[in-house]
Amino acid sequence: MTPATPQHIAERVVEAVLAQKLAPGERLGEQELADNFAVSRTVVREALVQLQARGFVQVRPRKGWYVVEPSAEEARDAFAARRIIESGIVEAAGKPLQKAIRQLRNHIAQEQKAIEGADAATRSFLLADFHVCLAEQMGHRLLADTLRDLTARTTLAATLYQSTHSASQSCAEHEAIVAALERGDTQVAKNLLLTHIGNFERTLEVEVTPASPMDASERLRNTLAPVQKRR
Repeated sequence: MTPATPQHIAERVVEAVLAQKLAPGERLGEQELADNFAVSRTVVREALVQLQARGFVQVRPRKGWYVVEPSAEEARDAFAARRIIESGIVEAAGKPLQKAIRQLRNHIAQEQKAIEGADAATRSFLLADFHVCLAEQMGHRLLADTLRDLTARTTLAATLYQSTHSASQSCAEHEAIVAALERGDTQVAKNLLLTHIGNFERTLEVEVTPASPMDASERLRNTLAPVQKRR
């Protein structure tokens, strides 16, 4: 088996954030990560430095690496950035090719299947990943990478501030956006998208619920196990 690279480790951490398996303020032990991925601590440290540069982890003196806990202001900034980028993507879309619509509808079908099932991690990942998929299908690969990070940041905020936005509501809003795009009604699609992001942001609560205690190594293994991505 090919050894994990720093990039692979970093992406698995972001994936765990999108799936809401990795909580804000959670410690990322270098040795635990090294054991989990069967690599040296040097490789792990390089991955953590990448994640630090992307704004996902921070170093606490004499304590180690931790997932960031976004402030309310940082969360608002991330939502604002998403609104600017995503509305711009949709506004410039015109009427997408049928192949793009099929891919987006397939994604929504996977969301619905995950909502009906019991896999909360896959459900959370797919609902967040819809926005990345939308950027990709509209032909914006570079913006898709940016959106992945921004969506992960708003996911951290949702985890920290206990979002009450339901999965079924998110999925229904995704479906309405795609239907408008299929009709070629980009203004309606843009308005629906902005409303969707606003709905999600408004559901954030200020109370923080601490994570239940668990053995660090066991939790890390569970947290960084791959989630079922879109096909």
